[in-house]
Amino acid sequence: MIKILCLTLFFIFNLFADFKEGEIIFKNKCSSCHKDYISMNTLKENFFEKNNKLLNLKAPTVNMLVYAIMDSPKKIGDSNDIEIQEMEIENYLKSYLETPDRFNSICDEHILSFYETKPSMKGELNEEDYKNLTNYFMLYKDNLTISNKEIEKTFSSTNEKEILEKAKKENKKIIVYATSKSCFFCKRMDRDVLNLDEVKKEMNKNYIFVKNDMDESTLPFGLQKVYKKITPTFFILSKEGTYIKQYPGAWIKSDFLQILKENVK
Repeated sequence: MIKILCLTLFFIFNLFADFKEGEIIFKNKCSSCHKDYISMNTLKENFFEKNNKLLNLKAPTVNMLVYAIMDSPKKIGDSNDIEIQEMEIENYLKSYLETPDRFNSICDEHILSFYETKPSMKGELNEEDYKNLTNYFMLYKDNLTISNKEIEKTFSSTNEKEILEKAKKENKKIIVYATSKSCFFCKRMDRDVLNLDEVKKEMNKNYIFVKNDMDESTLPFGLQKVYKKITPTFFILSKEGTYIKQYPGAWIKSDFLQILKENVK
């Protein structure tokens, strides 16, 4: 019994080790083109409602790749035979990455039209790299679940109380900024608008500014119920924390200043 348990633990450890090795390969070799996890709701909105203008993706995100390989109508191999499926995925990755062919892609045809032509990676990955990358994709969902449990935190009620006390004391409204590390337009908004002295001055004069990273916590003040899964989004609240209005999307300086001014009344 002990021998069987040891063998099982050894097998699990090796699988996890292969996953971690694959994760490193993906980050070092693939992440310059393929972005990290973005929720499926946001991806659907980006491609099917916004024609990719929300995220401006040039290649599928890691979770889109995993879906295409493991769950899509064009998925590779049979999940009932893991060993054979692993071989088929490994062979596909090697074939596609070394000789990219849009006609051999397993991505959705509508979405494929938004992507740039992929350059060949011939010579950049060895046999062991392909094996580890395969395990990374096959084990991604299980490890993502673990990761989400670690970072899925609700906004602290203590923090909410402190914000409300400050807002009431200073007689200011509250503006909550929903952002994320993977959001291109959030980074541009931070750099080109929120970082400007004129904008900072206007916000500090009339608002308590709360920046909320959606990769790390849910929104405060019950805003999760009205959140449309778009980053960036700016929520305007009363000094009592009551929801008034939201502004999804990125804004140029003049428009954002106008938003700030029109909600002071």
